[in-house]
Amino acid sequence: MSDASVDLAYIAAPASDEALQSDPPKDLYPTGLYPAIEPYNTGHLNVGDGHRVYYEQCGNPTGSPALFLHGGPGGGCGERSRRFFDPDVYRIVCLDQRGCGRSLPNAGGEWEKSIYENNTGKLVEDLEALRKFLEVEKWTVVLGGSWGSTLTLSYAIAYPGSMEDLILRGVFLFSPEEVDHLFQDGSTSSQNPEAWEMYAKYIEDTSHDFEAERTNFLGAYYKRMTGQDETVRRAAASAFVGYELSISKSFVDMKRIKEVLGDISHLIPFALFEVIYMLNAGFMSRGYLLANVNKIVEAGHRVRIVHGRADYVCQPKAAHTLYKALKAEGCKDVTLEFVAGAGHSDSEPGIIDALVRATNELGQK
Repeated sequence: MSDASVDLAYIAAPASDEALQSDPPKDLYPTGLYPAIEPYNTGHLNVGDGHRVYYEQCGNPTGSPALFLHGGPGGGCGERSRRFFDPDVYRIVCLDQRGCGRSLPNAGGEWEKSIYENNTGKLVEDLEALRKFLEVEKWTVVLGGSWGSTLTLSYAIAYPGSMEDLILRGVFLFSPEEVDHLFQDGSTSSQNPEAWEMYAKYIEDTSHDFEAERTNFLGAYYKRMTGQDETVRRAAASAFVGYELSISKSFVDMKRIKEVLGDISHLIPFALFEVIYMLNAGFMSRGYLLANVNKIVEAGHRVRIVHGRADYVCQPKAAHTLYKALKAEGCKDVTLEFVAGAGHSDSEPGIIDALVRATNELGQK
């Protein structure tokens, strides 16, 4: 995909990077990703409602089962997802959630079919169906980041006996405050004024009544992403995803932004599902996750929480709130690690370091 076909019209210019954070010295953090590996098994699981969920297995076929849950919603898994786990220790399972990645239908080509019965409850049931299909007695570890942390918590609450331990990165609890902070009230402009300005400006420039639409930016983006004009759908998705990716790292990764905006099978699911889930409060009642952490504690799960200190997408206080809630319920083995200088993305070296240390720890018997 050439740069000419990537819509960067509403992407804020990156800050300077004289400290080379986008390409840090390789020895800055002692723990990195494991070497790239290929799956030994892939497939599509028919989960009903017209959806076939892509899954892959990597690493040791007789190892400890580990499940990786991607963010978004709609972000999909990639080859990096496999590399947070020691392939000699773990049987690594990754899947693309309904409507995104290699799952079918993909919102990039069949958005109306992809959103049918696409909600948190259905995704949780898909995870449990996959566990049974793969004949996994219990997941040794479930690792979820960003939206994946939300889904991990939801899965652990619904099926606490289906897993042993949890690793959560970039915690998002789906409170109204978190949703408004990121997509409605302009709170992110405190640290990222240009990015927020462009997020709002796209709606202003394409609106017949901006005073009304500015009261519900998510609704305005949803209207454009689900219209009949494919050019408008893609432009709206580019502005929306470009905004989030612009604030996801401690530096702006223009290469990554161009990759995502240039791939319609990645761009459209990422934008569309995120808007839909945000508009519907994650398809959960208010405060659901915090109100049910006792189920995680009662199951005896060990919990490792990793959060970038400079995370502008998912607020650090969400991680702290979850940690305190687990402790208050009597969780005996929960840790919270704030990573200095790191933002939201699991591609930042400090986040990688913390996550791999966590999988190494929990993989020991």
